[in-house]
Amino acid sequence: MLAKLYHCSHNAKLFDIFVRMTNAFSKDDTIAAIATPAGMGGIAVIRMSGAKSAEIAGRVFFPTGRENKKVQDLPSRTACLGVIKNKSGITDEVLLTIFRAPNSYTGEDVAEISCHGSTYIQKEILRMLLENGARTAEPGEFTLRAFLNRRIDLSQAEAVADLIASSSASAHRIAIQQMRGGFSEEIKKLRSSLVHFASLIELELDFSEEDVAFADREQLKKLAAEIMSVTSRLHSSFELGNVIKTGIPVVIAGNPNVGKSTLLNALLNEERAITSEIPGTTRDAIEDELVIGGYLFRLTDTAGIRETSDSIESIGVSIAFEKISKSSVILYVFDVTEVTRRELQEAMDELIRKSGSPAKIIPVGNKADKVHPDNLRKEFSPFSTAVFLSAKEKQNLEELKSKILQVVESGREPGYGHIVSNVRHADALRLAGEAMKRAAEGLENGIPGDLLASDIRQAMYQLGLISGEITTDNLLENIFSRFCIGK
Repeated sequence: MLAKLYHCSHNAKLFDIFVRMTNAFSKDDTIAAIATPAGMGGIAVIRMSGAKSAEIAGRVFFPTGRENKKVQDLPSRTACLGVIKNKSGITDEVLLTIFRAPNSYTGEDVAEISCHGSTYIQKEILRMLLENGARTAEPGEFTLRAFLNRRIDLSQAEAVADLIASSSASAHRIAIQQMRGGFSEEIKKLRSSLVHFASLIELELDFSEEDVAFADREQLKKLAAEIMSVTSRLHSSFELGNVIKTGIPVVIAGNPNVGKSTLLNALLNEERAITSEIPGTTRDAIEDELVIGGYLFRLTDTAGIRETSDSIESIGVSIAFEKISKSSVILYVFDVTEVTRRELQEAMDELIRKSGSPAKIIPVGNKADKVHPDNLRKEFSPFSTAVFLSAKEKQNLEELKSKILQVVESGREPGYGHIVSNVRHADALRLAGEAMKRAAEGLENGIPGDLLASDIRQAMYQLGLISGEITTDNLLENIFSRFCIGK
């Protein structure tokens, strides 16, 4: 496989990295690991990958009622009931599933043992596999083998980690989309076009004395414009993709004693923050997570915004404004029994200056149960996006959740197509776009072909980093070391 990898790779460094990461292990190396989370459960899965997976499994697994049937003879995608045993006796009754290369997750022969979830049983089966010729898998090594065997590209491999870590429907949706290769295909098409033009320009350089033009400059201008458009669109989607992946920041802000902490507790349905009639109870930012409509939100309750001589409270107010500037949604809580229309407008104007966007601010009128609805609508009629509720009585919270979703979804996600959530991809897209911008400017100014080729090669390099067609010396190690063992 090593020789095949070397000849197939666009970059010999990939071969060197593979050799360094597998150093002492031969091409027949078979790896094993517990693939399910640590701890006791109903079932657990022990996974093996490598040429000897079936052979090693056959040394400890014995089919039920099929004593003459060898594991090595089982066809691909076959599940077989049997027992795991050694000289000491039976360890467990299990289900063994065989996947034959290349039709497996790693592209190699794979054996998966589904056993009962006792931690003792898991460790005992793994120990028996290791004693019979397997070795313990490194973190992410199953997915690394899938990448090296060209089952998936590098961006799809990273999506596997994102899929495992996804904690909301939206994060899961982005990871699934990337893992299925839609984003990769878009990048590969761009890079393929660039490779074609780069080869023509390189050919021109070889025939520079004959002054022959092989690359159509007008077509190259169109291609440069297309690539800049696509890279800009994908890079712009990172802001949304990143907050979906890590949690959308929502700040609860307002004056002291208006019910900010009570609102946090009501949304979380637990007593997360201390509430009191004494103004200034919250001195620091209190954070927790909430899933609304498939999105993960990071809620932050902040100190009341006011002028104060208390040095500790002043720090809390500063932290509140810092959180406001970095948030995607701001819930500005005010007491409907005390605030006038003019005072609310002044507070909103100040928030807009601090946050930079009126679209992400939701005025939240608290203690609405104490005022007649007609009077509320009349007094605060200019604020069409306002939500009126009672945090203490947990009234009208669903309308607030719906409004939060509107702020996040309004005109953003549907227009992006593929959404970038990986900072490495976003950085590569930015650099590729900058390189193509230089190339486009060079085309307009008639710069020499060697300078033009340099910018195109840089764009190709950055796009290649995303898919793994090009790697740096430590890129694979950095990516796959963050995976859990068994994946």
